[in-house]
Amino acid sequence: MTSVNDIRQGFLDFFKGRDHEIVPSAPLVPQNDPTLLFVNAGMVPFKNVFTGAEKRPYDRATSSQKCVRAGGKHNDLDNVGYTARHHTFFEMLGNFSFGDYFKEQAIKNAWDLLTRDFGLAPEKLLVTVYHTDDEAAELWKKIAGLGDDRIIRIPTSDNFWSMGDTGPCGPCSEIFYDHGPSIWGGPPGSPEEDGDRFIEIWNLVFMQFDQQADGEQLPLPKPSIDTGMGLERIATVLQGIHNNYDTDLFKTIINASVELTGRKAAGDDLPAHRVIADHLRASSFLIADGVTPSNEGRGYVLRRIMRRAMRYAHGLGATDPLLAKMVPTLVKEMGGAFPELVRAQSLITDTLRVEEERFAGLLDRGLKLLSSETAKLADGGTLPGEAAFKLYDTYGFPLDLTEDALRREGYKVDQAGFDDAMKHQKEMARAAWSGSGDASTDKIWFDVLSDTAPTEFIGYVHETADGQVTAIVVDGEPVTEAKAGQDIQFVTNQTPFYGESGGQSGDAGTAFTEDGARLTIKDTKKGAGKLHVHHAHIDEGTLKVGQAVTLAVDSERRARIKRNHSATHLLHAALRRHLGDHVTQKGSFVGPDNFRFDFSHNQGVSRDELNVVENEVNRVIRQNKDGVIAVMPYDDAIEAGAMALFGEKYEDEVRVLRLGDDFDDARRPYSMELCGGTHVSRAGDIGLFVVTSEGAVASGIRRIEATTGEGALDYLKGQAAVAANAASSLKVSIEKLPERIEALSEERKRLEKELLAAKKKVAMGGGSKPAAETIGNVVFTGQVIDGIPAKELRGLLADAIKANDNAVAAFIATNDGKASVSVGVGPAALDSFTAPDLVKIAVEVLGGKGGGGKPDQAHGGGPDADKADDAIAAIKAKLSE
Repeated sequence: MTSVNDIRQGFLDFFKGRDHEIVPSAPLVPQNDPTLLFVNAGMVPFKNVFTGAEKRPYDRATSSQKCVRAGGKHNDLDNVGYTARHHTFFEMLGNFSFGDYFKEQAIKNAWDLLTRDFGLAPEKLLVTVYHTDDEAAELWKKIAGLGDDRIIRIPTSDNFWSMGDTGPCGPCSEIFYDHGPSIWGGPPGSPEEDGDRFIEIWNLVFMQFDQQADGEQLPLPKPSIDTGMGLERIATVLQGIHNNYDTDLFKTIINASVELTGRKAAGDDLPAHRVIADHLRASSFLIADGVTPSNEGRGYVLRRIMRRAMRYAHGLGATDPLLAKMVPTLVKEMGGAFPELVRAQSLITDTLRVEEERFAGLLDRGLKLLSSETAKLADGGTLPGEAAFKLYDTYGFPLDLTEDALRREGYKVDQAGFDDAMKHQKEMARAAWSGSGDASTDKIWFDVLSDTAPTEFIGYVHETADGQVTAIVVDGEPVTEAKAGQDIQFVTNQTPFYGESGGQSGDAGTAFTEDGARLTIKDTKKGAGKLHVHHAHIDEGTLKVGQAVTLAVDSERRARIKRNHSATHLLHAALRRHLGDHVTQKGSFVGPDNFRFDFSHNQGVSRDELNVVENEVNRVIRQNKDGVIAVMPYDDAIEAGAMALFGEKYEDEVRVLRLGDDFDDARRPYSMELCGGTHVSRAGDIGLFVVTSEGAVASGIRRIEATTGEGALDYLKGQAAVAANAASSLKVSIEKLPERIEALSEERKRLEKELLAAKKKVAMGGGSKPAAETIGNVVFTGQVIDGIPAKELRGLLADAIKANDNAVAAFIATNDGKASVSVGVGPAALDSFTAPDLVKIAVEVLGGKGGGGKPDQAHGGGPDADKADDAIAAIKAKLSE
């Protein structure tokens, strides 16, 4: 038997041998088509190549593309588990020619692979062609030897493919496999075509026309080939079975479900096991590609898939998380072909486990409510929309899950009533919304949000992607278009640009449209809490609402921000380890060049403490462990030990980042915090961490500034250059620089002491004591001294008062235009005068205020040193009264 993995590899190897580039599967979130919810066909990643908007270094390609059809018009969700070939997740094998070979080579490739390499009997194959495509029909006769009875001409659009209302298009040729007369069904185009006897296994699209708006089809200058063969379908043919769920891959996954539940995959339980197997694949691949469960957009589709599987697991009697336990089986089967499953295994497991645990209680209560509501209905009745909305709003039951549960019992749901209840809730939410404080700006973005869906952020996985413009604002007013030279704010349905929040700077980058608009995006912020608002300048062209735009994040800038942001988490953990658990984050700013981190601590952090913290952060960086992201309910995250950031608002479900291993117990993370920002994939990506400053910003709040990566290296190089220049100037080696600086410092202190003594000596008249004079009944000594520190006046006062108990002394030091005054009063003179009273007189003359001290000694100062002599005179005048 040929395994699914063998078939996939055999297909790729066949085309590699015919000069095709093997292209890895693109992520399930489309990067080049904002109108698609998920990649749903093998050609989607090559769309821009076919239109000429993108050039690849190859003109032949082959791939096994991951696809999901579970939302929008391509939605197979309801059929999954009940039919032989419906899936939410599937693989599309394809070969592509971008203006290279055309119909003849494409048909020959297909025929050779199927009949020679895959060994299918030629008589079991038949084909369809578009009814006017005589060229394809003749080629099938020439290459495969098929007669007219096995070349069926189809006149409908089923055999004519188009990319849209305009653009590349062309006829198709589908290859069918005949399972034989023992199975009911007829060939394509016959009344019995819906049977299972003739199964389409491969579709060859001959892209040869350019559809014009007026309906005319012009020949393309370089016709191309796009083919698609469902891996699951061809596997059933090659394995001699008729149901995709009986292939080796699905049987292995289903066996894991059977083993864990103890329920056989038979009878009424068979669809449940198939649903679980299919939905496990879809959920795991979506999570690996960056989609997280939520109540909006792609996250909502993921949650629908997960919860549908969980409801079927509940029906099989599973009480513990089932899907999470099946992840290792899936990774073992498909991880070789899709390494993203291996990398994201822990994230997939945690996300499924958390969602299952959370939904378990809601499911029990929701099913009870559903049962009580259906008990009121007649056979074949309709569940009121309000009840269906309550299940959705209160118990997290997506509408289609309710419909699925009711379908088997013959009931329907009032869709219009459900929609009305949803609309009423939105209106109430808008009325209760308080905004951010800027009423005019808030109103604009909330108006946008009320008319469109929240922006879907896909920047955890992608840094370039297409989006569809949903709003443009110029000078605070919404507009439908904006032109070159204007500064604008615009919103798209999805974006890789991170909106400033949680201390992390918003992304910058560029944007462009196919018709020539070019924009520089300077910043990205949040609008109404759920919109990513791009602040941009239009360099060329015109941007319009509804237009598709390619958004490209400045990758180098984003990388620097990620390094700095992840380092804040490691710094926080290191500070708590070495300063104490009282340390908590009190704010932060994360930019591309550096970051600052504010934290609670009542004293300065010594250089030795900073060195310990810095060394430990770098030690964690050198561990180079993966950064592990998990999505879980807020309460569960806190209970698990995650730190929540100061001032941050959290949703019910949060992202938890784990970085590094604890040094004492590698089973514990070094850092575990709630964070919705962008981060490095591995700790080693941070490169290097350096603290550049530490200081106080408020009472009990300290701030550390730091940088990482190249910024840290540049900082250290700058410090080294300063040291080298200093050593050169002092004519010593860098190693002896500290010793030389210490010697110079001691020398400086000695010289300063000698200089001060000399200044005092000169000021005092060459060493003699200042002259004393009798004023009234006290002996007064007063002098203005230029260029000595104010603190030196205290010694002069002590000497003057010590000489006579009835003395009053006043000295004024002048420096840089300012004056400091000190007054002393001897014990015998205190009955008549006090130092504070006299010093205030001098301070007032000097242009200052206040001044004071003890009765026998007081100090003050003023800004007007030119009045120093007048201040002495004012004190003398007071003494003479």
